[in-house]
Amino acid sequence: MTTVTVDFPETVFSALHMVPDDFVKEMRIAAAIKWYEQARLSQDKAAEVAGLTRADFINELSKAKVSPFQITEESLAEDLFNVD
Repeated sequence: MTTVTVDFPETVFSALHMVPDDFVKEMRIAAAIKWYEQARLSQDKAAEVAGLTRADFINELSKAKVSPFQITEESLAEDLFNVD
């Protein structure tokens, strides 16, 4: 595993009423959700980035009101109308 160090002002933690460990956990989940929402990561990879099981990641998607399904209207229509 690779470690990445990011510096934040101390005021960030007090403004969010969070300790650094909780901040990091929340930031990992938020990044994973955003990258999943953008279809940059699969559910499995996003769950890995978030440090969660896939089931727990799906629960986090629900909390964030992000669909667990990565399908667009266009791709669904294409699948429906291009049946072999």
